[in-house]
Amino acid sequence: MNENIAGRLAELPGFLSGHMTLSLAALLCGLAISLPLGIAVVDKPRAREASLTVASIIQTIPGLALLALMVPLLGGLIGFWPAFIALVLYSVLPVLRNTITGIREVDPALIEAGRGMGMTPRQILTQVQLPLAAPVIIAGVRTATVWVVGIATLSTPVGAPSLGDYIFMGLQTRNNVAILFGCVFAAVLAVSLDQLIRLIERAVAKGSKRMAGAAAGALGVLVVLALLTPMLTPSKGPVVTPKAAQTAQTDSGAPPTEDFGPVVIGGKPFTEQYVLTSLLEQTLAGAGLEVDKRTNLGSTVLFDALKANELDVYVDYSGTVWATVMQRKGSGKPESVLIEMSHELKSKHDVTTLGALGFENAYALAMTEAQANKLGIVQIGDLTAHAPKMKVGGDYEFFGRTEWKQVTALYGLGFEKQVSLDSTFMYGAVDKGEVDVISSYSTDGRVAAFKLRVLKDPKQAFPPYDAVILLSPRATRNRALVEALEPLVRAISDDDMRWANKLVDVDKKSPDAAATALRELLERRRAVQREPSP
Repeated sequence: MNENIAGRLAELPGFLSGHMTLSLAALLCGLAISLPLGIAVVDKPRAREASLTVASIIQTIPGLALLALMVPLLGGLIGFWPAFIALVLYSVLPVLRNTITGIREVDPALIEAGRGMGMTPRQILTQVQLPLAAPVIIAGVRTATVWVVGIATLSTPVGAPSLGDYIFMGLQTRNNVAILFGCVFAAVLAVSLDQLIRLIERAVAKGSKRMAGAAAGALGVLVVLALLTPMLTPSKGPVVTPKAAQTAQTDSGAPPTEDFGPVVIGGKPFTEQYVLTSLLEQTLAGAGLEVDKRTNLGSTVLFDALKANELDVYVDYSGTVWATVMQRKGSGKPESVLIEMSHELKSKHDVTTLGALGFENAYALAMTEAQANKLGIVQIGDLTAHAPKMKVGGDYEFFGRTEWKQVTALYGLGFEKQVSLDSTFMYGAVDKGEVDVISSYSTDGRVAAFKLRVLKDPKQAFPPYDAVILLSPRATRNRALVEALEPLVRAISDDDMRWANKLVDVDKKSPDAAATALRELLERRRAVQREPSP
């Protein structure tokens, strides 16, 4: 079997289980809110309009924005809960609206007939209105189901495992198999749930208890599978828990390690971060620590989760922390930025900077060698005269960052158009001439692959971007974790990281394979350094 397909199949149980658990839990909770609410407000015009208006406003918020908003609102919490709450909110409108519509559309003559027969309002509701409104209500449930299953693929950036992990990783590494897995299995799950609810609808219409029981049983099986799949899925290999590592260290006389469960590693959604999170995972697992990895998280989500002890370790960049977390403008010498950054993170957030990895992945403006030669462009300042007729492409964060404002101000740049792109498509866009300049990354293997020229920045508008290991307050107290990661400090050069990125972006290796190759390179280098001189 193809290695890529085998790898994606190995990930399927965890991603599918996470997606099912999240979707089903959100749907059930959404039903528990919207159905009683619809019944309660159906005969109260003001309350009815208010509830529908609030639900409609929530529905207008983009899914990814609502998911990301949950993280700071929950104090930096990532994973299941922010995704769950956002999906519950999204599931309310279709069920609420259809419940109200279905009940209000019941023929008033039937309600009057019920009253004439001496039925109480509760009896009219349960025996006349709800049975007649059931098809409309169930249609709303089916709509909510498809919405929730689809939007759940966006839960990946807030740390909730789902089929969206396939899609985000596939887009960044240009892995079409991963994208196909995410899309196909999300569609299969949505259609399966929709058809099961349709079966319940038919059972209600026909009054068939057997059909209703079969549908309910099938839903029950899905719930059980969602809960049990992670427990039944074999692990990647035996690992030693932090408690076991603590015992081993105590026996050797070293200070004990705080036992707090798996070490949670975070990462951002681009190739280098996939490689680095895998490198951290392999390094910590090799030291006997149990690990849990959360990739595809945004910069602010990562930092908020780290200082809240929802994450234990991730790799960030000094320039990102300088501009995004510290809100600093301008730049400085790399070592000065590192020192000031380390001090402020520790004093204000109790976040520890373990050290720099040794390479810098800086933002830089780049364009094709052919166009740069044609226009005589070597440095950013050479763009000034040409910018009004050029399009510039950047990743999702770039145009909102302070350093972009710094670059445009210092060099007097005024581009014809700014285009926000996924970093996966930026390089292809500049190569095909769809944009003229892009916000490249200095260690990206695609710079050489696409024959791009990285423009010089003599005014140092971009701050230094040294890759640094950041530790949460509780991770700092884990001696086994700290000692396992310390050998990585100042161990990886720009060329090393560029080579590892190229293995994924150009040679189509998996991030895990690239991380293994990088780890083996570092181990060989350390072995040579330990050899005694002749």
